[in-house]
Amino acid sequence: MKDKTLSLSDLVQVFFPEIKEMEISSDEYKVLFIFDGLDECRMSLDFQSDVRLCDVSESTSVDVLLTNLIVGNLLPSALIWITSRPAAADLVPSECVHRVTEVRGFNDPQKEEYFRKRIRKKSLAKKIFSHLKSSRSLFIMCHIPVFCWISAAVLEKMLSRAESGEIPKTLTQMYTHFLLLQTNIKREKDYEKKVKDEDMILKLGRLAFQQLMKGNVIFYEEDLRECGIDVTEASVYSGLCTQIFREEFGLYQGKVFSFVHLSIQEHLAALYVHLFYEINRSQFFSSVSSELSLFFTYTTSDVHQKAVDEALQSANGHLDLFLRFLLGLSVKNNQILLQGLMKQPRSSSDRNEKTIEYIKMKIRTIDSPEKSINLFHCLNELGDRSLVEEIQQYLTFGTIKEAKLSSSQWSAVVFVLLTSEEKLDEFKLKEYVGAENKADHILQMLLPVIKESRRAELNDCGVTDQGCDVLASALTSNPSHLRKLNLTGNKLEESGVMCVSLGLKNPHCKLEILRLSKCGVTDEGCAALTSALRSNPSHLRELDVSGNRLGDSGVVCLSSVLENPHCKLEILRLSNCGVTDKGCITLASALTSKPSNLRKISLTGNQLGDSGVLHLSSGLRNPHCKLEILRLSNCGVTDEGCAALASALRSNLRELDLSWNKLGDSGVGFLCSGLKNPHCKLEILRLRDCGITDEGCAALALALRSNPSHLREMDLSNNKQGDSGCELLTALMNSSHYKLKKLL
Repeated sequence: MKDKTLSLSDLVQVFFPEIKEMEISSDEYKVLFIFDGLDECRMSLDFQSDVRLCDVSESTSVDVLLTNLIVGNLLPSALIWITSRPAAADLVPSECVHRVTEVRGFNDPQKEEYFRKRIRKKSLAKKIFSHLKSSRSLFIMCHIPVFCWISAAVLEKMLSRAESGEIPKTLTQMYTHFLLLQTNIKREKDYEKKVKDEDMILKLGRLAFQQLMKGNVIFYEEDLRECGIDVTEASVYSGLCTQIFREEFGLYQGKVFSFVHLSIQEHLAALYVHLFYEINRSQFFSSVSSELSLFFTYTTSDVHQKAVDEALQSANGHLDLFLRFLLGLSVKNNQILLQGLMKQPRSSSDRNEKTIEYIKMKIRTIDSPEKSINLFHCLNELGDRSLVEEIQQYLTFGTIKEAKLSSSQWSAVVFVLLTSEEKLDEFKLKEYVGAENKADHILQMLLPVIKESRRAELNDCGVTDQGCDVLASALTSNPSHLRKLNLTGNKLEESGVMCVSLGLKNPHCKLEILRLSKCGVTDEGCAALTSALRSNPSHLRELDVSGNRLGDSGVVCLSSVLENPHCKLEILRLSNCGVTDKGCITLASALTSKPSNLRKISLTGNQLGDSGVLHLSSGLRNPHCKLEILRLSNCGVTDEGCAALASALRSNLRELDLSWNKLGDSGVGFLCSGLKNPHCKLEILRLRDCGITDEGCAALALALRSNPSHLREMDLSNNKQGDSGCELLTALMNSSHYKLKKLL
């Protein structure tokens, strides 16, 4: 198919001949294309190409058709749904992606549930799960359902009385045991005896390795033939390792083949490289096959070092697991296991020592800790935990902020935190910042940890625009786990906010809470935030930009986003932002938009005056307004503003804060007219330091008697009331007929 020249209409009709008479470009039809497995596509999809195709009847290569369809040149009204692993999905330009859905593996409770349901005997299921939890590398892998299935198959047999031997603690041990288990099943079923286990594994291993290097997880008949697998006997090999290799029938493709899971392919590929070298060491240079030429070398440690280099050069990390398996296979325990399958000499421990030192050297010299994570997993496979144990001491005693760490030590910190039993829900930067460790540097070093965290508390740590550049990377990672980002009290200025905004704009970003209070943001930064929220409006629920010089122009920008029907913002904090009554005009308009999701606004410390409150009150009265919490303390409000607010109390408002305004008893009187209304649902009223006397307290008590069903908390501290005023309200609080339970 990839070598054919077709039009889009022709291509669709090849797969769906029944729609031949339909005109897919007609407005009469809504078309949905589903591309399942973009990572399995063998075509080169060049999204940077200048070839532009808009006519569904124009013929070209299939890869050009697909790229123009995805970009939107062909059938721009069509919907396109793509499934893929993250690495391949990242090839699609972000501007073409409107929604990203992450299909997650098992969480921790689901892991336990799987083994409880998979293993009939409860005590055995509990024993298996406890063992997996004791090995972090295994337990982390259990988020993959197939790995749970592999582990259950191996451990159920090994932890029963019928089996003995060392229980798998590393990935290599687990997968090697699984391979042995499958070959034993083949023997029990007495499949084709002429096929030797050793020959079969080498052939499947060669196929696995060849296709792994090409980035393929789906194979065709010619791929099998190239590896010496007779296509007519493919089902024999499939049956030989029933649960390792399978065949399927693709749409109009004939037979296609794959391993049950990519990790099984990676293990067999590593086993092939390991066995080929060990078995043919004496003739290695004369007989080395072309696909192994990248491991053309003298000793086992050289093979390992070359494999480390190849894995580190991989842009998408597709050789990471292969490398872990390859190194793990050189360990004594795994070699003893393999001798049950085939004869091979054991590697000497000194060769592994050279490999360990080489990996540690690489960890020291690699700039990014993210690249080093897999190397620590490799050290774990080789049984070396020296770097990790050193860092665990720092973390245990809380001395890491005083320590001057090398790049390899920071990489070890990343590995320890990512493989910790404690779930990475919250990352607190203050735990690491000290005289020797500046915030921006730590963010760079611990970026993989931030990417895996759901909440990042970075407030008052000295983060600058350089650190924000790192955070943008975390926000745009695929998948992005970060849901809360607190940058309060850092001098980000405009450049820093621009970086954060770039991250917010990305469709992979799922951030729900962003706090930028006292960060030096101006109206220019606000415009960048607004642009980001227009591009990706569906996730952010809370935005705090208090203590920044936004002014009315900044509020105008934010209000335009609030009017977007896709905007999900529920909480907006604008305290001390230099907002005046002009800014309130646009906010009031946003409150009346349909639908309006805004539930809470804080405008504390802005000189809105009575005219500003008048505008807000008109918005509150609108039936589309859903606002429940309004904070207007220290906003220059007088009794005139209270008169406007009184009618707005019949809205959805549940909490109102008017503290530190010169309301006086007359202002309270106006508010009480609203409180008396049976439609008023106010539950919390704060009137701290508002010049209220006993007269105002009497009016409040009378209002509560008229409408006793809702108000449960009131703050009247720092006012001028005497004992009589307090007694009136206290009596209401002590009565079961009223909801008032808290009086300050």
